[in-house]
Amino acid sequence: MSNLIRRVVLIVLDSVGCGDAPDAAAYGDVGSNTLGNISQVVGGLSLPNLGRLGLGNLTEINNVPPTTASLGAYGRLTEISAGKDTTTGHWELAGVILARPFPVFPDGFPTELMENFESRIGRGTLGNFPASGTEIINKLGNEHVATGKPIVYTSADSVFQIAAHEEVIPTDDLYHFCEIARDLLRGDYSVGRVIARPFIGQTGAFARTERRKDFSLEPPNDTILDVVKDNGLAVMGVGKIEDIFAHRGLTDSNHTGNNMAGIDGIIEFLATDSDGLIFANLVDFDALYGHRNDPRGYANALEAFDRRLPEILSKLRDSDVLMITADHGNDPTTLGTDHSRERVPLFAVGNHIRGGCNLGTRSSFADVAATIAELLRVSWSGAGESFASLIVDQ
Repeated sequence: MSNLIRRVVLIVLDSVGCGDAPDAAAYGDVGSNTLGNISQVVGGLSLPNLGRLGLGNLTEINNVPPTTASLGAYGRLTEISAGKDTTTGHWELAGVILARPFPVFPDGFPTELMENFESRIGRGTLGNFPASGTEIINKLGNEHVATGKPIVYTSADSVFQIAAHEEVIPTDDLYHFCEIARDLLRGDYSVGRVIARPFIGQTGAFARTERRKDFSLEPPNDTILDVVKDNGLAVMGVGKIEDIFAHRGLTDSNHTGNNMAGIDGIIEFLATDSDGLIFANLVDFDALYGHRNDPRGYANALEAFDRRLPEILSKLRDSDVLMITADHGNDPTTLGTDHSRERVPLFAVGNHIRGGCNLGTRSSFADVAATIAELLRVSWSGAGESFASLIVDQ
């Protein structure tokens, strides 16, 4: 690979799947297609800029036709790690494949674990069952405010979530409770993430804030972030990337709380003269709309991103490559509120990227890590097969 490429911008559109996972049945997700099903339910999506990248070539999307002249390369990625959660998807994109899924607790966490946690934080807890985050604070918020006991809950994902009203348990104290939980959740209890879920408001009008914070396990092997950083290049995280990778492999971070702030953060890092990797997660698709079964809200968020995509493209240097993908699906048109096992879109665009390049269906998310390594000319011994030679117009 020549010296044409000096920086890669990797944007993860959290949960924007495109269906057709070969093992969807094993996850109870046959028929899930986040993009395709949303487009049918809302009567079509207005995504002209993603369409020019080749989005309509990946699955049938109402009002997004296929193109024979995409701006860059397009394709789909197939997840092979066990699991369909955020951490698993991001780690595989970064070159780490998990053979075993993180543990889940559909009946709540064991009594012994909870007693140990309550002893460490010096107070009792409420909840300890799977629930939607918005539903559980409405159900238990009043009791929490009256007693000062934090609300503990989980979901179909491998998560230990702690919700607390910011005026009852200050956010820094809530983060400390999460650190205690992260320390306890080891071995058979090694959930992928402990999540702080602060909220505000009064009875009947409780609302979660953007001061959410994730406390993840450390990846078991070096990721592309570690390798790029160890080679003296910049690794800049936007959104919850720092949390997903346990603050490892980064030289700078902007922990933005929503999609529009995340795009602003990407543009701020693009304005620097650093070479290396900008890695961003845009969370709203999943957190605000997928988990809440809100296809119209999801569609609006997709269209809002699409409107700002030209702004991102305009800030790219001649030596930059923009890659856009996702970490899993979360089809809001299905009955459940869990993530869905789906393939995800893949786009690569830049001044040195071939237009109209069809990458087909890749066999692993980890191909992204291998490609970034080849583009940036760093040695890579992790998972994945690079497609750099297919996309770079020498």
